[in-house]
Amino acid sequence: MTPYSDISEILGGVEQVMDISVATKDYAIRDPGASYGTQTLIDLNQIDFEALQAQFATKHKHIAFEKLRGAVESKLKRMVQLNKSRTDYYERFQRLIDAYNVDSENVELYLHELMAFTRDLNQEDQRHISEQLSEEELAMLDLLTRPNKKLSEKEKDEVKKVACSLLETLKREKLVLDWRKKQQAKANVQVTIEEMLDRLPPSYTGEIYLQLCTEVFQHVYESYFGQGRSVYAVAS
Repeated sequence: MTPYSDISEILGGVEQVMDISVATKDYAIRDPGASYGTQTLIDLNQIDFEALQAQFATKHKHIAFEKLRGAVESKLKRMVQLNKSRTDYYERFQRLIDAYNVDSENVELYLHELMAFTRDLNQEDQRHISEQLSEEELAMLDLLTRPNKKLSEKEKDEVKKVACSLLETLKREKLVLDWRKKQQAKANVQVTIEEMLDRLPPSYTGEIYLQLCTEVFQHVYESYFGQGRSVYAVAS
């Protein structure tokens, strides 16, 4: 049995539970290759897990799984778009779905696993608050700390300052209109990144520094479109 086999035939009570329990809010996802618009995104923090749990006792377990899977996948795609370091969450999610596809008879087991994953995802979604950073600052910090995880608290604070200063400088001075189409503007962004990353702690080797110069530029190129337009424009 595939996880989709019951969906077209019965919506039952789970549809109502999920419609009531899952709140939505609008995010303007600014795609560099498309016109700017609004996309509705599920707010997983609003899911009523107790109400969903009650549906496990019904015959519509596969529907409950599909509804929650769709909500999680929508949210997860947006979270990865904002912060590529979250790809491990997406891989974990995909492994869960693949296992369910093979063994959907044990749907209740996978429902519980998916609910546990959703709670972990909610914690990750709020991590920028505990770090006292915006979503885009956290993405930059994660990018800078990923290749050098054995940082002291003092070093991490230094890296955090570099991440915030770099973003502030780029947004204030370098990310002009259509900067990605202008060779000089791109060169200015690259030079700024190289200069700012030179302030990283001494534990960052020359090899890591060069790697980060490339990765940070790619991140900025993919995420910032100029004159305040970015994937973060309405995500803070």
